[in-house]
Amino acid sequence: MSLLVVGLSHRSAPVSVLERASLAAETQAKLLQDTLAAEPATEAAVLATCNRIELYADVDKFHAGVAELSTLLAQHSGVGLDELTPYLYVHYEDRAVHHLFSVACGLDSMVVGEGQILGQIKDALARGQELHTAGRLLNDLFQQALRVGKRAHSETGIDRAGQSLVSFGFQQLAAGADPALWAEGKRALVIGAGSMSSLAAATLARTGVAEIVVANRTRARADRLVEILQQGDDTAVRARAVEMSAVGDELTRADIVVSCTGSTGLVLTADALADALGVSLDAAPERPTATVTPAPDDVDQHAAWVENGSVASAAHAGPRTGPRRVTVPAQSTGPVRLALLDLAMPRDIDGAAHRIDGVRLVDIESLAEASADAPMAADVDRVRTIVSDEVAAFGAAQRAAHVAPTVVALRTMAADVVAGEIARLDGRLPDLDEKQRAEITQTVRRVVDKLLHAPTVRVKQLASEPGGAGYADALRELFDLDPQTVAAVSRADLNDPNRGRS
Repeated sequence: MSLLVVGLSHRSAPVSVLERASLAAETQAKLLQDTLAAEPATEAAVLATCNRIELYADVDKFHAGVAELSTLLAQHSGVGLDELTPYLYVHYEDRAVHHLFSVACGLDSMVVGEGQILGQIKDALARGQELHTAGRLLNDLFQQALRVGKRAHSETGIDRAGQSLVSFGFQQLAAGADPALWAEGKRALVIGAGSMSSLAAATLARTGVAEIVVANRTRARADRLVEILQQGDDTAVRARAVEMSAVGDELTRADIVVSCTGSTGLVLTADALADALGVSLDAAPERPTATVTPAPDDVDQHAAWVENGSVASAAHAGPRTGPRRVTVPAQSTGPVRLALLDLAMPRDIDGAAHRIDGVRLVDIESLAEASADAPMAADVDRVRTIVSDEVAAFGAAQRAAHVAPTVVALRTMAADVVAGEIARLDGRLPDLDEKQRAEITQTVRRVVDKLLHAPTVRVKQLASEPGGAGYADALRELFDLDPQTVAAVSRADLNDPNRGRS
């Protein structure tokens, strides 16, 4: 196994860089195809979310692989390599496995413990399978990551340690109030009908808003989301769909706006928002940047981050000292007429909206700032233990799988030897009846099986341990196995259509 991941996330790069580096679906497909065409890579998968872009590959050369994957990320994101490089992190082999498993458990999420990342990992695997860029290693890796993430959520209270990004966003909009009481009776406009927008709409429906209006470029998807909202047994919300051209009119009636589209440009400009509220943007003063002083016991980060090429807990870094400059402008202290939640990357809503009196804007950047100081739950440590155990088990399984084709080839060779000897016996003793021939054949097979049992079982055990990759080579050398036979077994296993699919 030579697993390599090169990527950037909200923990390594500012939002402005993540916005520019975001990858559309068609760009992700091209990135995968180009990665597979590159010399060092034999498999590839891309995990692209609103706050991370990661390229996974099975490579035969580490340094060449890092250079090639970094260059490909820069080319397809449109961010120059020199500018992108300082924000990239690299993980290799077991550390790469540890990173993905941590991501799957929500330890590396902006809001620790959020479960939406599991769906995004599943989508990344499905894309790699559809494009035939995910082979045996990445199929096994991503399938296991999904199982580890589900285990973390079922065996620990990691769900209580954090919330979904949507729920956390509403909590920030409510500014300390109970989100359900804050949202009760309000009118909400949801722009977009993808997975994040659908989650936001469902969350709004459960909190008790009076009405939800869904706008989407594809009207059929907006209609479908409205239909789903109205079918919910636990809500009684009014819902309707509109064309994107009607957003301007709907803004004048909305109390809450949630936007998450795949647009590469702004969906809501500050001028459009000011017009909807009937105020002048030009007259609005620029608000200062807020300064936040961390609490004395603010030692633990909300999750793990990358440090010196590995994942380390914040406790290892020591406490933060002195005030920390928040990059988002201070919000208005007056009554909020329009609450805006921007969950898109790149952003949908003009950051200048913070200048409009009566507007409260929460976006990915402000969510990152708010979540950084959230308390860490004790269950996070339990999840980290699960991740460490699962990484060790995955490595052992991969190393054992590496020797399996050699073991199969050895048993195939032994079966061929038995068959040849029985055929020779038939020629020398043609008068043997069927019962005698069967008994002799069974006896010879038992002898061979007993002789091979201990070494084949032991070589699998040894190969599963760190540094055990050489045992397969030793087995091939000792029994003079044909390398082509071993390779044929490996190809048959790799081409199994049922492998790596759930």
